[in-house]
Formats: sequence, structure tokens, C-alpha cells
Amino acid sequence: MEASAPAAAADPLSVSALRFLVEIIAWVAAPWALATSSIWLAVLADVLLIGLPTVFGMPGAKKQKTPISVSARPAIALELLQPVAACVAAFTVWPSIVASLVVAAALAACVLQLRRWRWMLAQ
Repeated sequence: MEASAPAAAADPLSVSALRFLVEIIAWVAAPWALATSSIWLAVLADVLLIGLPTVFGMPGAKKQKTPISVSARPAIALELLQPVAACVAAFTVWPSIVASLVVAAALAACVLQLRRWRWMLAQ
């Protein structure tokens, strides 16, 4: 007999903590990188990086509720926006060694998310 899929994705603290660290890096580094061009772009970056994943999400993918439900692909794309922004911005504003550590953390966070993303795609 086949076991039914769980109602929510496995999202243990050890996995979500690294994802959250990368999100915080994106929230700091992206506006920092854009502030030299425009303070409004810097503010917009944080509004988008924080606001979009807060408003749009897949039910059951995280422990928090989201106001607007989306399917797996857009939800995963929104989640990938954070590490991409963190990596690009880190190389813009910080020394290469620090930016390399950000890339390593982002890659590790993405690898740890694969199980949850597979669950999301299977729903």
C-alpha cells in the first residue's frame, strides 16, 4: 500500500534557518548595491524581496499562511529570487571572499531545499 503525501512540505529548522540567513543577506546586500544608484531602487528591492514571497506562496510549502496562493513553479521561482539577489549583490558590495561565502551559503540552502521543492512540484 502506498503512503499518501503529507499535507505540508518537510521544512525542519536546520533547513529553513539557512534559507532565512540567505534571505537576510539578500535583504541587506541588494539595497546596499542599489543605493549608490538610487535610494528608491534600494527601497524597491527590499519591498520586492520581502513582499513578493510574503504575499504569494504555495499552500503547505512553509509553516506560514500566504494571502495569495500560487502553484509550485512560481513559488519556487520566488524562492530562487532571494539567493540570486544575495549572490549578485554580494559580489557588487563586498570583498570577493565574503561574496564567495554568500554563494556557498546560497548553494547549500538551495540543495537543502530540493526535497521540499520536489514535494511542491508533486502537489
